Amino acid sequence: MPRALRRPLARAARGDLRRDLCAALAAALLVLAAVLVGRAVQHRDGSLRVNWPPLLADWHPHVGPGTPAAIVVAACVVAYGPALAARLRWRPLLLAVWAAGSAWTWSLALVDGWYRGVAEQLTTRNEYLRSVGRFHDIPYALRDFTHHILIDSPANWPAHVAGHPPGATLTFVLLDRIGMGGGGWAGAFVITVGTTAAVAVLVAVRALADEESARRAAPFLLLAPAAVWVGTSADGYFAAVAAWALALLALAVTGHRPRWTGLASGLLFGLTAYLSYGLTLFALIAAAVLVLGRARARPLPFALAGLAVVPAVFTALGFNWWDSYRLLVTRYYQGAGGVRPYGYWVWANLACTAIIVGPATAAGLRRAGAALRRSDRTSTGRLALLVAATLLALLVADLSGMSKAETERIWLPFAMWLLPACAFLSAPRAWLTAQAVLALLVNHLLLTGW
Repeated sequence: MPRALRRPLARAARGDLRRDLCAALAAALLVLAAVLVGRAVQHRDGSLRVNWPPLLADWHPHVGPGTPAAIVVAACVVAYGPALAARLRWRPLLLAVWAAGSAWTWSLALVDGWYRGVAEQLTTRNEYLRSVGRFHDIPYALRDFTHHILIDSPANWPAHVAGHPPGATLTFVLLDRIGMGGGGWAGAFVITVGTTAAVAVLVAVRALADEESARRAAPFLLLAPAAVWVGTSADGYFAAVAAWALALLALAVTGHRPRWTGLASGLLFGLTAYLSYGLTLFALIAAAVLVLGRARARPLPFALAGLAVVPAVFTALGFNWWDSYRLLVTRYYQGAGGVRPYGYWVWANLACTAIIVGPATAAGLRRAGAALRRSDRTSTGRLALLVAATLLALLVADLSGMSKAETERIWLPFAMWLLPACAFLSAPRAWLTAQAVLALLVNHLLLTGW
């Protein structure tokens, strides 16, 4: 290339890098502000109900059995991840992403040890496993579910059981029925399923944008700081179900066996709505997938048919989703949600998101925004639209006021769809290093709630 052309390109690349760093710095300043303001508010009146705002965590520097493995996995992904993602055949790449993501998530969870990091996480007083014994008669438990949501109701459900449709608790009931009861099995299930979310996102990005974008995003999806909360919170499992629902819809609308992938997508979307009320906002991301697809109408009847199955089953068994949600809103304001100040959490929630997606995603979102402003119709523009739809869904969740705090786990399903913005970045190894360092610092300096 002639020198006269190389110089403008080099200047443009340096300008892009400066703007990327400014975006990452802005995200870091948002987190710093949330920490400083949050500590002041919590010290003044305790209304935030978290010990280390904006995260539900305690300051507790420590190392554990997972520390060496976490460092090794991070170093290997930084050193070899981008090259392997570019070179491996597609299916082996997906398997490698799942295997490496599992190793990363397991090692981070085991920094806190087996019991504190995995086996006890889903057995605490607010968690799902505390209520497994009350589902001996599943149809009766579903009919009776709404009678125990409010705090002043008899034998009220623990916070997480009351705060979700019964599909969440029923998952662990069914695990118990097949001989996988207890916190150890539940934790292993959540990590095993949750780490497949990265694979689902890659499948969707390849279908809706292009394979090169998916390959560039792959190391960032597996090395995300979000892995700290995928191991072990049930929201990691929810993230995977929602991710596969979107991935299958992406395959359906791009002509990949639209009948079967559309039907399977609808089934998973139906299940998603019965795992978490807030995940109904995935309809906004699904709408973007339909816009980006080339065969939009053909799979829709099959997707809608699949979508009706799970609600029909739960309704036939006596559970009313709308009544339950209405009571949940009341329960939310009976508890910590009625105390936590909206004026702080409406922006501090975004600081939590900045932590779980990392500085690389902040820089990638800046580039995605630039692609949208250009009205880019290429694969870059399609990926930017998918990311923008996710950001819109997340902002709606934020403004609703129904997610004040704990969004480092609650918004995991949305965070997975912001991470592909990292495909826009140059110098991937430097950004991957920043992602890994953030995750390691959070997990070793804080004792997180999950």
